[in-house]
Amino acid sequence: MKILAVDDDPIILELLSQFVDVVGGHQLVTAPSGNHALDLVYAQEGAAFDCFLFDIQMPEMDGIELTQKIRSMKNFVDTPILMLTAMSDKRYIDAAFSAGATDYVTKPFEVAELKARLQLVNDLVTTRRIKTDKIFAVQSPITPAVQTNSGSVIELHDPISIYDVENVIEYPALENYVRQLARGSLFGSATFAFTIRKIEEHHHLMSSAEFSFLISDVAEVISDTLAGLQFLMSYAGSGTFVCVTESGWRPNMAVLMDAVNLSLSRTELYDNSGQQLFVRVSAGEAMRMIWKCENTVMEAISAAYMSAEEASAAHERSMNDLWLAPQRA
Repeated sequence: MKILAVDDDPIILELLSQFVDVVGGHQLVTAPSGNHALDLVYAQEGAAFDCFLFDIQMPEMDGIELTQKIRSMKNFVDTPILMLTAMSDKRYIDAAFSAGATDYVTKPFEVAELKARLQLVNDLVTTRRIKTDKIFAVQSPITPAVQTNSGSVIELHDPISIYDVENVIEYPALENYVRQLARGSLFGSATFAFTIRKIEEHHHLMSSAEFSFLISDVAEVISDTLAGLQFLMSYAGSGTFVCVTESGWRPNMAVLMDAVNLSLSRTELYDNSGQQLFVRVSAGEAMRMIWKCENTVMEAISAAYMSAEEASAAHERSMNDLWLAPQRA
């Protein structure tokens, strides 16, 4: 991979250069500031770098602002961004992920840790290269490939990337965020999920572009409903959105689901033929995130995901039973 590392500390940049040499297989380009980094990106016409390493705290332009600028560029909407931080204040880490960070590495870092993170990033880059045609087909409404319905390039279980929605990050980034949190930071945190009802039907009847737009629209409604709360959310596939929140707030999921569905009822959603879509969500249970080990935290996210899907399936069963009741009588 070709990596751009940005840090105002020349010692950190020198250490990174040595570490990357030890790890091998990568080319490292360094920059002492965010503005210098942007100059390098523009000079390369936005197509040269496979990964970014940004320090969070830098003068003039910090790593969070730099991440936002990089994410606004078409060629880098999905490029992995690792934050380098010695800061323990979780607000900065949350802000970095909200801006589009993929993962973060704490200073001082070790060769083994950096090697492991770069390997994960390299695997992600390789996977995304395979999916590049799919991603840009979805983003371009004039591409013939996205006009197909069943058998479309987006599978139901695909965790679609969502752009420009507040506090929505990619699912691998959400997993990295949770795995990296210190035990103290997880205290009082909760995870919960929403699943779009009849998602299989929507997926079957829609083109890839329509389905992608639907997912983005629902994400925006959920994000707006949660506005004012400290949370991160990700689309995990199969119509399900997973949220992680904190500060001891454990939501009343029935009330929250009603609020989301009320907003959806007021939002006019249409398919490409002009047919209005009736979209509603089901909410699962809110799960406390108690750190015992990494597996228990990830199991809480998985349980929230499954709880929302089960709630959606139960709603459909109840609707079918209600419909069939008069016939049975």
